[in-house]
Amino acid sequence: MRKMIGMVVFAVFSACGAFGQNMPPAARSCEALTQLQVPGAKVASAQTVPAGTFTPPAKISPWIVGDPSLYKTLAAFCRVVVDAMPSADSDVTIEVWLPVDGWNGKLQGHGNGGFAGEVYYHGLGLAVHDGYATASTNTGHSGEATEASWALGHPEKVTDFGYRGIHEMTRVAKAVTEAFYGKTPQHSYFAGCSNGGRQALMEAQRFPEDYDGILAGAPANFWTHLLTKALADSQATTLDPASYIPSSKLPAIARAVNAACDAQDGVADGIVNDPRQCHFDPATLLCKAGDSETCLTAPQTLALKKLYEGPHDAKGNLIFPGYLPGAEEGPGGWGTWITGVGPGKSLMFAFGTGYFSNMVYEKADWNYKGANVEAALNVAEEKTAAKLNATDASLEGFKARGGKLILYHGWNDPAISAVNTINYYNSVSTRMGLKTTEAFVRLYMAPGVQHCGGGPGPDSFGAGGAGSKDPQHNMALALEQWVEKGTAPSAIMATKYADGDPSKGVKMTRPLCPYPQVAKYKGTGDSNDAGNFVCAVGSN
Repeated sequence: MRKMIGMVVFAVFSACGAFGQNMPPAARSCEALTQLQVPGAKVASAQTVPAGTFTPPAKISPWIVGDPSLYKTLAAFCRVVVDAMPSADSDVTIEVWLPVDGWNGKLQGHGNGGFAGEVYYHGLGLAVHDGYATASTNTGHSGEATEASWALGHPEKVTDFGYRGIHEMTRVAKAVTEAFYGKTPQHSYFAGCSNGGRQALMEAQRFPEDYDGILAGAPANFWTHLLTKALADSQATTLDPASYIPSSKLPAIARAVNAACDAQDGVADGIVNDPRQCHFDPATLLCKAGDSETCLTAPQTLALKKLYEGPHDAKGNLIFPGYLPGAEEGPGGWGTWITGVGPGKSLMFAFGTGYFSNMVYEKADWNYKGANVEAALNVAEEKTAAKLNATDASLEGFKARGGKLILYHGWNDPAISAVNTINYYNSVSTRMGLKTTEAFVRLYMAPGVQHCGGGPGPDSFGAGGAGSKDPQHNMALALEQWVEKGTAPSAIMATKYADGDPSKGVKMTRPLCPYPQVAKYKGTGDSNDAGNFVCAVGSN
């Protein structure tokens, strides 16, 4: 495991002389940070952004921007852009935003989705709005999150993407923050989902000194096996054209799953509370009187079974857990991640083929159709596991310095099986002991929630940076309270807003319980009210 890069030493000079820690905050100039000396990095620009004037760069992904009205609400902040060069083939762009007034004394780092490639402006804006110094990075390349051609022939850039870029971001952010405010952050936090969740675990495992509290959502931490499943799924649904399941059939699948399993928890609400208990058989959907959108053909039935089961190697060992039944339909469901608008047009297809062609086999014309899944996994493990997998259960270093980790995952994630996160939590518990693990790690499983949000279940619980300022309803604030006050989180109250819009009112609330507990209906009262549920140990 890599050791943390040594102490950052820097000197800052302004037109008036030394720009040091003993000067009052009002005397510090954002623009003077261009002279900051950080080993292995260069400050490209430092500029005070007047209140309400920031506009994100053009040609970036909409989810990176988020709600444009957010930036109009921001008070003045110092925007610092830094280029870090940890290797001869590295160019890690980092942005650090610092509130001019009202800094809360904390640093918040942000993770990236997919293959990264863009600074997460929405996260920076939310953090500055709440008084944090904050940082984000493109992890060493520019491009959309589904694009991996940058990795072809650039192993150092793969390293930056894998783990080095986030660590570089963190050390640079701490140096910039100390230079601007004259003191180091009292506490540092990191949050990310999907690849960002993988980055979060990588920080806890490789660089335990970087953050005091880490929030890891739906982590893609078993990267080599996850994308081998993506390869296997692509073959299962496209090698035989008859196996492809069009998105138009997803509502029928969702209805069949709910009919079989929704009421198992005593509440018929369109949410499968613990889908591991749902033993839905795809064969029940087999067409009996010709093909239609309400049934599946025999090849489609077999493909669906493979998606739920997950791929196995020649000895019968599971390569990666299959998808859990429930929430197949909807904007963030299988139609986006698994089936796509046509064969080979889903997000997981893009991630799987992008990974194997550019990082594993390093052939732009690599064809997934002829690949042997188990052989592909072996090559992937040999070439990239050390850089990309964050599966180390040895978190002693992070615990020893008082670090706290919260994991969360939507039960009905159509990108990364939720069972993978349970497996990682269990691996830590097995290594370190249950009592020791519970002293610094919590896992929350979110029923009916898809990938990092969405789905029929309550998906608003503060993990994305916005939401209630009450730690009982905000997972990020619950983490801070655990770090700063020693108050361990119990149930977190999650909310489902009508059409996902808080202005349209609350549709449902439900407690998210610390694993292995699950929310159980008391048997009376409104099932849309969290007050009518209790956390109790469920069945594994």
